[in-house]
Amino acid sequence: MAEVSFYILPTESLEDRYLFACKLIEKAYRSGSFCYVLTDDAEQSRIIDDLLWTFRAGSFIPHQIYSGELPDTEKVILIGSLVAPEHWQKTLFNLSSRYPDLKPQTERILEILDNSETTKEAGRNRYRQYQQSGMTVTTHKDW
Repeated sequence: MAEVSFYILPTESLEDRYLFACKLIEKAYRSGSFCYVLTDDAEQSRIIDDLLWTFRAGSFIPHQIYSGELPDTEKVILIGSLVAPEHWQKTLFNLSSRYPDLKPQTERILEILDNSETTKEAGRNRYRQYQQSGMTVTTHKDW
């Protein structure tokens, strides 16, 4: 059963939310996790793709937008609005507004919320769904 972590930021800034996500994605990559970043649409995927190239000088995180075709290597972060391919289902960053399509191999889900009412309301709904599914959910607010 997957473990879920909610990170609730004190700001309503979407940019801050995305930058915080990039920092966590970098941390996951450095620990050997090749995760999937679930987005709502192609535009949000492109924003995350661009930020992963520029958010920190000297940082290199191999990544690409997933449009249904598997990359040549498994050692890359995938970003997209489609269901994650099999080898990228272990760790999922959910930046979308929907409950993700989870598979048995999903071990960790990271939800990053800004402090806007729209984002928090969608997050509350997903929180309840995770709990009802029997997953362990933790919340981090001190960022």
